[in-house]
Amino acid sequence: MAEANCVKPFTMKHFSRSGCTLKVPMSLFRENRERLVSRLQTNSEVSAEGTFVVLQGGEEVPFNDTDVNWPFRQESFFQWCFAVEEPGCYGALDLAAGTSILFVPRLPPEYAIWEGRLRTLEEFKERYEVDEAHYTDEIAPVLKEKRAHLLLTLSGKNSDSGLCAREAVFDGIAEFEVNNSILYPEICECRVIKSPEEIKVLRYVCKISSDAHKVVMRTMRPGMMEYQGESTFSHYVYHTGGCRHVSYTCICGSGHNSSILHYGHAGSPNDKVIEDGDICLFDMGGNYCGYAADITCTFPISGKFTEDQKLIYNAVLKARDAVIAAAKPGVAWTDMHLLANRVVLASLKEGGLLVGDVEDMIKAGLNEVFQPHGLGHLLGLDVHDVGGYLPNHPERSKEPGLRKLRTARILLAGMVLTIEPGCYFVDCLLDAALENPDQAKFLVAEELKRFRGFGGVRIEDDVLITETGVENLTDVPRTVEEIEKEMER
Repeated sequence: MAEANCVKPFTMKHFSRSGCTLKVPMSLFRENRERLVSRLQTNSEVSAEGTFVVLQGGEEVPFNDTDVNWPFRQESFFQWCFAVEEPGCYGALDLAAGTSILFVPRLPPEYAIWEGRLRTLEEFKERYEVDEAHYTDEIAPVLKEKRAHLLLTLSGKNSDSGLCAREAVFDGIAEFEVNNSILYPEICECRVIKSPEEIKVLRYVCKISSDAHKVVMRTMRPGMMEYQGESTFSHYVYHTGGCRHVSYTCICGSGHNSSILHYGHAGSPNDKVIEDGDICLFDMGGNYCGYAADITCTFPISGKFTEDQKLIYNAVLKARDAVIAAAKPGVAWTDMHLLANRVVLASLKEGGLLVGDVEDMIKAGLNEVFQPHGLGHLLGLDVHDVGGYLPNHPERSKEPGLRKLRTARILLAGMVLTIEPGCYFVDCLLDAALENPDQAKFLVAEELKRFRGFGGVRIEDDVLITETGVENLTDVPRTVEEIEKEMER
């Protein structure tokens, strides 16, 4: 514990928060840069000589018009390449030499009074294992000195948000030829396949997040507020795991709220009292060194499942188990989604809520009524990681269910994804299905009545695709029996 109490030298070549948290070596990010350079060197559109990748890091964002800033999180592509914790930086990669340059802001002397000692360029160079360090007001002169003529900048649309990546701009950039179309798909492809060192970080953040979910299960009681589950989770991942941030706004839905896919937003900030008999769907993930976990646990607040809760929970668990057993390199993610849909619909039929042929149900789009989201998504430096829909890969389907998928790719070893089947009872979707003759014929309306207000169940695991199948990075109670034992009171 002595290490946790001492001041860490700035020039340490790893990221960590204490002696008890994972040490992430800066070599991880050097290897990422090397992977990107190697990939670009094989691109026929690029001549390595005189070509440089230029990335712009994140900036501090003020809270409205005040002098207070939002907590800083590094821009994800910049994090992947440089892992720099400070805002306002730039980075460059020389494709011919394979070398890296970090550009940091030239700060005024008074910075030392408010923010701490000014670091030297040599310290930045050593800290982040780059070949050179300069100030951001020197970008153009440095690149000119190195005879740069073509700059590859980042510009591309994120297929989940629809927003575009931030393209680097700096004083003097007009003096160079700039190409903003080559880099984005190439760096995204690099991020899709995780390196062994990246996988170590993801294992760590998934373990810390799994442990936090177990603490939440053991802590929650009827009469508590949903946000107390969020608070318990956030405290654990930071206090024990060094995760200063969570990867997304925590979803802590109980009762009917568990059917709201992105509950917990500003208009519904996990502010309901959890009542005895409620099912709780808690979707939360820590973030460590920029890498995200994304885990959902569903459990009864009473600690014991009712028969109806068991029916829906086990339907989703069977779907999760079927996908984990079938997923491996060469398998289409769209097929995994439909597999999960078939298992859930078959279980609902067995439970008396549906009648008819499961394949006919899917043709009618009934799968999207009970699971109005995709099976899962790529995971990494973003919770919905980049690479879902890139050139030369399957495009987004227009079919019910499949159209909601965040990727339709063929699985490859080294991918990390979430597997998150669900089953929800959403009034507006049920009402529309009952009014649609193509779907209503499968619904047992009288049986479905008692599930109005039930909410929903989601089981979400973070998994690594291996050469032979799946490694589940998530470690939480999953069966009814395991959950009830974890919650014994």
